Amino acid sequence: MSQYWPFSGLTRYGALRERLIVSLDMGDRREALKIVDQLARFVGMFKIGRNQFVSGGPDFVREVRKRGAEVFLDLKFHDTPRELMRTALEATRLGVRMFDVQLNGHGESIKRVRAEINRISQNEGLRKPHIIAVAMLAGVTRAGAENCQFGIDGMVELARHAGAAGLDGVLTSTQGAPRIRSVCGRRFIIVTPLPCTNSAEREFVDGASAIHSGADFLVVGSPVWKASEPLRAVRDIVDQMDRGLRNGPVNGPMTLVPRRN
Repeated sequence: MSQYWPFSGLTRYGALRERLIVSLDMGDRREALKIVDQLARFVGMFKIGRNQFVSGGPDFVREVRKRGAEVFLDLKFHDTPRELMRTALEATRLGVRMFDVQLNGHGESIKRVRAEINRISQNEGLRKPHIIAVAMLAGVTRAGAENCQFGIDGMVELARHAGAAGLDGVLTSTQGAPRIRSVCGRRFIIVTPLPCTNSAEREFVDGASAIHSGADFLVVGSPVWKASEPLRAVRDIVDQMDRGLRNGPVNGPMTLVPRRN
């Protein structure tokens, strides 16, 4: 099976590490910035969720960006259409690489958000962020995966609506990724968390399994934060991702080109 990876000018290893997102939500501001300083050159993005954002606000995002790092702003925006528009535009002006929204009931509003972000990005010389919908099936284990078909159907349907609304992809579980990839195609971004589980389930949720399931980006937290050497943990996960890619991701990797400017 022939493979390609769309990061022109980067090594294969470099391209893969661009697909790794490290969560900053497992420590305080000082600890999080220490992780950024250690890993900014070796991962694609850092995830800032509600805990860090409530604590540090937009200034924390700017601080991470000032260190040369990219940000996935994981606030799951969900509000009135007017407030949704305002928060999405502010996230764009902060320079985040990606942010997520709750799609339910906001299909038409999301279309307007996408159009307005395109407009101000062009007028103000801003980079257009990737906007993804939240389509998570939380807490699914290997033992329970066989019994979650209804939930996966719901995730796939939400992914369809996300694509129709002009969104770039979804945040979902590895269980939903294969079906979503099959239905939504290569250009649709699939972001999956990499849970920290017991050794009996490691094969099911490691980086190789996630990439093989059709994921484009992996979000990791505990495996990096709990490691005595975070950089070594990152390299181990990237090696797993490479193994998953060589085994053949479902329907091939996506054709996303990074938005650098």
